[in-house]
Amino acid sequence: MVEKTTADAPRQLLEKYDRESSVRAHLGRWGWAVSLLGIALTSFHLYTGYFGTLPSQQQGAVHLGLALGMIFLLFPACRGERARRAVPWYDVVLAFTATFGAYYKILFYDEVLRARITGYSTLDLIVAGAGVLFVLEATRRTVGLPIVIVALLALAYALLGNHIPTALLSHPGFSLEQVAPYLWFRESGVFGTPLQISAKFIFLFLFFGVVLIQTGVGRFFNDLAFAATGRFTGGTAKAAVIASSLQGMISGSSVGNTVASGSFTIPMMKNARFRPEVAAATEASASTGGQIMPPLMGAAAFIMVEYVGVSYREIMYAALIPALMYFTGIFIGVHFEAKRSRILGIPKDQLPSKRKLLMRQGYMLLPLAVIVTTVSVGFTAQRAALLGIAAALAVSLLRKETRPSLADLVRLLDKGARVALPVIAAVATAGIIAGVVGMTGLGAKFAAGIISLADGTLILALIFTMLACIVLGMGLPTTANYVVTATIAAPALINEFGLAPMAVHLFVFYFGIVADITPPVCLAAYAGAGIAGANPMKTGVTALKLAIGAFIIPYALIYNPALVMIDATPLGLVRDVGFLLVGLVGVSAALIGHFVRDALMWERAVLLAAGLAMVAPAPITSSLGLVALALVALWQSRRPEAPLDTATSAQR
Repeated sequence: MVEKTTADAPRQLLEKYDRESSVRAHLGRWGWAVSLLGIALTSFHLYTGYFGTLPSQQQGAVHLGLALGMIFLLFPACRGERARRAVPWYDVVLAFTATFGAYYKILFYDEVLRARITGYSTLDLIVAGAGVLFVLEATRRTVGLPIVIVALLALAYALLGNHIPTALLSHPGFSLEQVAPYLWFRESGVFGTPLQISAKFIFLFLFFGVVLIQTGVGRFFNDLAFAATGRFTGGTAKAAVIASSLQGMISGSSVGNTVASGSFTIPMMKNARFRPEVAAATEASASTGGQIMPPLMGAAAFIMVEYVGVSYREIMYAALIPALMYFTGIFIGVHFEAKRSRILGIPKDQLPSKRKLLMRQGYMLLPLAVIVTTVSVGFTAQRAALLGIAAALAVSLLRKETRPSLADLVRLLDKGARVALPVIAAVATAGIIAGVVGMTGLGAKFAAGIISLADGTLILALIFTMLACIVLGMGLPTTANYVVTATIAAPALINEFGLAPMAVHLFVFYFGIVADITPPVCLAAYAGAGIAGANPMKTGVTALKLAIGAFIIPYALIYNPALVMIDATPLGLVRDVGFLLVGLVGVSAALIGHFVRDALMWERAVLLAAGLAMVAPAPITSSLGLVALALVALWQSRRPEAPLDTATSAQR
């Protein structure tokens, strides 16, 4: 009984903290229908990815229609063991009706186009209204209620905006007969840019991640990380940072990667004497950053391509230095925590050999190399994904234990579709929100509000935008959060303050992601705490300290666009990155409470001020910060090191 409970623990944690994992355990006779829909959905994207996509509205209709059918069969209306055991009749009806609602755009494609001029029929209006409701319910089941509440508030705003007394937010108002077809049949609603990008690019990259896992690359990443860093101070935690960054890049799920990777790394960190909340926070903060790590990043990065108007290659290059600095910041925090707790590394003879590991399994990096190379030489993201999938399948054939049978390949097709369902539902609902923003002019109104509150001060505008992104991120998945903030907040910063679009979009992207480790709603940290047996809120606070770079780096991008490769020179880039990294050292040391020695309160205050002074590329403040750090380091080095028991008694 104990073994079963232990084996089920990761699944139970996922279901508790990750809505995407709360699926029916027993589908009964409808299992074949779910699998058939999943195989059809993945096969459709592979076919259109190679031979060319359909017109955007038809591509999106197939994409969403098959996904809705799967969602209503696979995800129960409410949580609980009884709800997960069988598919009730009403979900079967919803599945087929929702699929028809999406396919209505294909079956009556010409009639729907003409109706934009002649007017929509009663049946058109019923299908449109029902379609929007189907999307909201599917999103509630797969992603959760918060994003649905935001979408419902947006719909209420569209319908009742004429009753708002404030001139800044009011608008003439729209009827239900205007709103429903606009959101369902036009290109600015459900089937707008987010869903189109999902149907063309995101699905293929998600499937690439599924195929890559088949190669056993996760275990390889863990072994490689431990071989590289395991022997250093706090080696287990540093290895967890590297391994989780690599695995999170593939999975794209903060909570999912925390549970999957943390089941292995968190117990190892605890065995090395890291406090439970530190072990959980290390895994959560590193797993969360996987969505910002090129070459794959998260689904929102592909939508950024459309919003910023650049190629995915440029997004990848622009995001590389900030991502490396984010993980370096966690690495620094873990190092200071290990020094403070006097935690050493793993003996070298207990670690795998890097050379032997790369010689024996280095070929597993081939699919990622294919992605990077094909994007770099100018291939489209769609073609790069297809080539990456082919390379991953080829790699899986090289070892008997990863070589897929025909049945395994069929299951891969099914699993690829299931992984994509929450993303499809989220971007469809994000399309509803973006559609309302477009038809009501809410984006311009929000921008005016931000500018008015900030009184023309950039730093205040950035702070208000940051808070909006974090609050939205506590309820919205990253992709939907990015769509909303990129539609509403980003234009205000770009147009009013003349900021670089790439820097602004990465700014809102980062703060949407870090909501997963920002108390009080820090789901990745809570999931890690469940594995570690740690206090969830303490874990969230610790994760915030370790990942403090995520709150500093976005501001650095705004004030120094060279960090996203805008007008960057090699010498200037080295200087700016160097100052920023030293600044992260100061801030991390202040928050952890250890630099050369355990820091006194006044020393922590100086370290924090010095670190923050080095964020903006100002020679005077950066130099002063560097001098202050050097003085604190000199001062502490002259002080005797505290005994181990004194230094760690408070932590134990």
